[in-house]
Amino acid sequence: MFGKILIANRGEIACRVIRTCRRLGIRTVAVFSAADAAAQHVILADEAVPIGPAPARESYLVIDRIIEAARATGAEAIHPGYGFLSERADFAEACVATGIVFVGPRAAAIRAMGLKGAAKALMERAGVPIVPGYHGDAQGVAELMTEAERIGWPVLIKAVAGGGGKGMRRVDNAADFEAALAGAKREAMAAFGDDKVLLEKYLLRPRHIEVQVFGDSHGNIVQLFERDCSIQRRHQKVVEEAPAPGMTVEMRAAMGAAAVAAARAVDYIGAGTVEFIADVSQGLSADRFYFMEMNTRLQVEHPVTEMITGQDLVEWQLRVAVGEVLPLKQSELAINGHAVEARLYAENPRRNFQPSTGRLLRFRAPAPDGDLRIDSGVAEGDVVTPHYDPMLAKVVAWAPDRATATGRLAGAMGAHEIAGLQSNAAFLGRVLRHRSFVSGDVDTGFIPAHIKELEPLRSAPENADLAFAAVALHRRGEAGAGALVLRQQTNEMTVDLVEEAGAYRLGLSGGVVSVRVTNESDGVLNILLEGVAQRAAVVHDGKTVWVARDGETNRFDLVDPAD
Repeated sequence: MFGKILIANRGEIACRVIRTCRRLGIRTVAVFSAADAAAQHVILADEAVPIGPAPARESYLVIDRIIEAARATGAEAIHPGYGFLSERADFAEACVATGIVFVGPRAAAIRAMGLKGAAKALMERAGVPIVPGYHGDAQGVAELMTEAERIGWPVLIKAVAGGGGKGMRRVDNAADFEAALAGAKREAMAAFGDDKVLLEKYLLRPRHIEVQVFGDSHGNIVQLFERDCSIQRRHQKVVEEAPAPGMTVEMRAAMGAAAVAAARAVDYIGAGTVEFIADVSQGLSADRFYFMEMNTRLQVEHPVTEMITGQDLVEWQLRVAVGEVLPLKQSELAINGHAVEARLYAENPRRNFQPSTGRLLRFRAPAPDGDLRIDSGVAEGDVVTPHYDPMLAKVVAWAPDRATATGRLAGAMGAHEIAGLQSNAAFLGRVLRHRSFVSGDVDTGFIPAHIKELEPLRSAPENADLAFAAVALHRRGEAGAGALVLRQQTNEMTVDLVEEAGAYRLGLSGGVVSVRVTNESDGVLNILLEGVAQRAAVVHDGKTVWVARDGETNRFDLVDPAD
């Protein structure tokens, strides 16, 4: 096994790789930008090397600096994590050229799967089912229009070199095609430096189901079953689970065999994910799923596979990279129970999910155990900057059955206490409790279809939120009795506060309510509001108070009328 590896990444995936390395006795080297000097992955690693300014293009994406850091510290291998350089064939080649092991597939496999059109042509030759479409070189408007007409409306325009929804447009008729094509090409060129597109038949009720594959240098390839990633927003995954709800034995076998065939077609080594789109307009069927793409790296959602198989996929990556045979044969792999993952982001659901930046004045999660896993790259006191993806954590629940796993995860989202910025914790809880999700009736249009039911329940602060804010400001000496003016964004609210006999009377827009504080400990305030027990984490920051309750976060600023 390796003695020392460098992790060419940051955040939760870097921390996650470090944990496995520590268990295996491997020393780790972190790299960090100027914005990450005090980040958790830097603190956890055995060594850390600065690699440049905050922007990723000047630090985490600079191959020469990563290679130099590995050479300077004596790292034998580089783990790329996901994102950044993980699917850059030139990075894999640069590692090999300097005698450093790249923990991932060969550069040829990365290249083969990097261009969607060529990858689909390769898959078609390998007998892997693909969505009806056009993947040719002719890129003129007339030629593409002809192909779209042949495929049949609606069609999907996709950037050949793209990902993450960039350069993607759905077109429902010929009249809209030319404008949509021009927009997709502009976006693709800006994002990837390549405006070439492909066309696919747009499936009206698609589910996004992917299969985890693993190969070694001895010719062995296995699949570790499927994950359903259909709960998406703007083509970005939000909730993932394994196994896929409603999956039949026949379809699992067909999809697994197709995934292995895809990996074998490029002589795949290491961890990879073969992504399929399934037409569920008539339910899941073994003859209605199609290859979308192959991600030649570890996926964000790999923990759900780990929890249903009992395997550590990072350990598998390291063992394969050092030349060992895969730890298990296909016949030795089995599914145990159900796992669901939710991506906890610093973003504001009340403002169209805008990223939320700032210092995490409070970041408390339910205690992890064997059935609840929390992978995070931040801790209380850290600053979430605008430079990188605003993920706070991946929260994963396991149970013997799907209903118990999703229920436990929903409860965990509501138990998060976050102050200093906004999060999507409560939104995720509503997704997990939605009747259609609970029944397994999901597709990639789930969130847009149900957005009215999933939007924040408290568009304006409730009496309890105002009570916690007013009482906290008064108890900390920031506000006396009388009329308090609290501002939430641009909305100002007046609270008339009267203290009497150890309790409070609060005059709110809806009337007068009584409040009695029953306990205050470690930032948590317990009150009786009109005799009903309420609990919230309350963080006081000067004339600002944050109220975190049931996964929602409310910020209130005390307004000085004389200011």
